[in-house]
Amino acid sequence: MNTASLLLEAEGVTKSFNGVTVLHDGRLRLKSGTVHALCGGNGAGKSTFLNILMGLLPRDGGTIRVKGKDAHFDSASEALRHGIAIITQELSPVPEMTVAENLYLGREPRRAGVFVDFARMRADAAELLERLKFDVPPDAKMRDLSLAKVQLVEIAKALSYEADIVIMDEPTSAIGENETHVLFDAIRLVKAHGSAIIYVSHRLTEIFEIADEYTVFRDGCWVESGCIADIDRKQLVTAILGHELTTRSASAERTAGEPMLRTVGLSQEGCFDEISLQVRAGEVVGIYGLLGSGRTEFLEAVYGTRRPTSGHVEFCGGALPVSSPRESIRRGIAMVSEDRKQSGIIPAASIRHNISLSTLKPLSRFGVFIDRQRESSLVSRMGKELLIKAASYNLATESLSGGNQQKVVFARCLSSRPKLLICDEPTRGIDEGAKQEIYSLMRKFVAEGGAVLLVSSEAPEILEVSDRIVIFKNGRTKGELPRSQATQQVMLDMAA
Repeated sequence: MNTASLLLEAEGVTKSFNGVTVLHDGRLRLKSGTVHALCGGNGAGKSTFLNILMGLLPRDGGTIRVKGKDAHFDSASEALRHGIAIITQELSPVPEMTVAENLYLGREPRRAGVFVDFARMRADAAELLERLKFDVPPDAKMRDLSLAKVQLVEIAKALSYEADIVIMDEPTSAIGENETHVLFDAIRLVKAHGSAIIYVSHRLTEIFEIADEYTVFRDGCWVESGCIADIDRKQLVTAILGHELTTRSASAERTAGEPMLRTVGLSQEGCFDEISLQVRAGEVVGIYGLLGSGRTEFLEAVYGTRRPTSGHVEFCGGALPVSSPRESIRRGIAMVSEDRKQSGIIPAASIRHNISLSTLKPLSRFGVFIDRQRESSLVSRMGKELLIKAASYNLATESLSGGNQQKVVFARCLSSRPKLLICDEPTRGIDEGAKQEIYSLMRKFVAEGGAVLLVSSEAPEILEVSDRIVIFKNGRTKGELPRSQATQQVMLDMAA
């Protein structure tokens, strides 16, 4: 490799926490004008390595050179001054501010060096968003945006710095296929200007579409690097996991039972209209649609966190009250929400508390005191069933990898022994191995008589686990496909 083209070179980077080494040998060589995929399972050390690059964590050892010079960043702002920007997986917008204000927070254009020039800031934001082809209004309040559009704003903010190196950590985890293609166009613009991108994603299809080179980490160590053109999907998965991935095909037909959930003409003005579908015991019904098709809003209306304007929901033969998630839980419905950090877990609370949260009443004595022995038994059982990897269930849930955090969400939901599991983007931001474990959980759940209603932006995921697939388009149902007739192209054609 021509070292003159190297923007970044990291070798032998190490990091330990409380005597436990989490990064043994972090390495990466990044060339200008390239997209470099940093691959690895949850807990492989990728986030620790990137946090060190950004100055968010000090390294214990190793060298980092930026444009041939040794670099020791003490903060993200210092890294930014040296031309390194990051888009993190966990979003952190200021909800009460506008899109433009979020984009230029801390570097607002000013008049006379004192007063914020709001007109210029809005114009700059509009120009940036238009250039990137991001369909986000600059005057909108962040609190009013969907999770996907918040993600686009975060991406635009990082790109607005025009950094030499842009780190993208799961940038598409909250956006749909159309927005992903828009993002890839923006990435190609960045490459054309000579900048480079470190791209982290568990969606391997994206890596093979946008990346030029790759590096694999496993268990805190560098494993291999190379050109993406010289490796196939199976080889990359094997490098990431350390063994060949064994997948369970969903091709075997399942026998569905009686209807468990039925929605009749369910509507919410401006979100979805006249949705009528049913989910039977012993089956997974997948919902596929592009961003803005009303998928998530529909699930929230079924669960009770959103009030429909018309129509009704029936569950196990009886009407389900609107806007009452408490009643939904009591009747046997659990929901895995799309935003794990905001509504799936309490990050600072222990793994134990997060798992038992939905079952505190049955675990209590006299309705007041928690029976710690029964709680420990429940948490231990759920942890073993879901293969949650943790040194102690008393650790903060935020200390776990993304895949294990998602298993904690499933453990909490399943601990209440629901009949219906509603899953909105259940594998967002987790690796291929953890995905297969989540799929196995779903299959086991329906095999035991439960039912699953699944929304996913990933067509392969819908195809792998669903028995029937309902296509959403512009807030309405476009059609329904049995698994045997569904293909990724057919689904996309119906949804577009």
